[in-house]
Amino acid sequence: MTALTDDITASPPSRIASGLGLAVASSAAFGLSGPLAKSLLDAGWSAGAAVTGRILIAAAVLLIPGALALRGRWILLKRNAGIILAYGAIAVAGCQLAFFNAVGYMPVGVAILIEFTSPVAVIGWMWLRHKQRPTRKTVGGTALAAVGLVLVLDLVAGASIDPIGVLWALGAMAGAAVYWIMSADEGNGLPPLTLAAAGLLCGGAILLLAGVVGIVPFVANADDVLLAGLTMPWWLSILGLGVVTAALAYVCGIAAIRRLGSRLASFVGLTEVVSALLFAWLLLGETPRLIQVAGGALILGGVIFVKLGEPKTV
Repeated sequence: MTALTDDITASPPSRIASGLGLAVASSAAFGLSGPLAKSLLDAGWSAGAAVTGRILIAAAVLLIPGALALRGRWILLKRNAGIILAYGAIAVAGCQLAFFNAVGYMPVGVAILIEFTSPVAVIGWMWLRHKQRPTRKTVGGTALAAVGLVLVLDLVAGASIDPIGVLWALGAMAGAAVYWIMSADEGNGLPPLTLAAAGLLCGGAILLLAGVVGIVPFVANADDVLLAGLTMPWWLSILGLGVVTAALAYVCGIAAIRRLGSRLASFVGLTEVVSALLFAWLLLGETPRLIQVAGGALILGGVIFVKLGEPKTV
């Protein structure tokens, strides 16, 4: 990868503000995926069918906008074919496949907690690869956000952990870290819309192939789903997954990362857990406990500390 953007260096305040807004919007969109996916799973869909449908719909939505964003610079696709393939295979398909395999061996909350340690991997990468040593405030923000995640996911009572599940969850964590790092790379010249469209198309094709060969079970039906206590058609959930929680989420996420840098954006992305809890409360009736609300506050506090610990203009 070439020229990674430094985290909040000479960026103007307006760029930082828009980046934070886009990052929060992306996290909220990603957070909606849980309730929408659960409505399909409860209706008899397999996780593989739901996630593949989600990614392929998103790719279809972004295909034309992504092509137009190139403005005739088709050489960029050929020049960055390896990057696009890696992004689709690791940051999209690999990350989601690993996560769904992880939840087959351990509680979902534990798998999410392990996956959401990806900002630590991003900090390690920036330190080792780009000599950007984390400040004390960044380290403090990391610890604070980690404690917040434990509380939000309500894991203080402890949970059984399977070693195989841990390995899969670590794979999901690595995929998430690759998403943050590769999305920050502006040196390849690919517009955010184009990278999102191409990456989702590759990731969807990989998942579809995995389903055809039997690696990922594919089960789907046309039964109605239940959301917010109301019966709704199945296509509403799958369209929401594709358009909102994938197409919109990836485009906003990539644009945000290029404004904020991979390190800060990955920590703002932790607010996805809070968004997921909120949507689960509104759409599934899963009321968060007080300890989870406190955890959400700690996550936001950790993000603020990481922001304060970012390197200044050089």
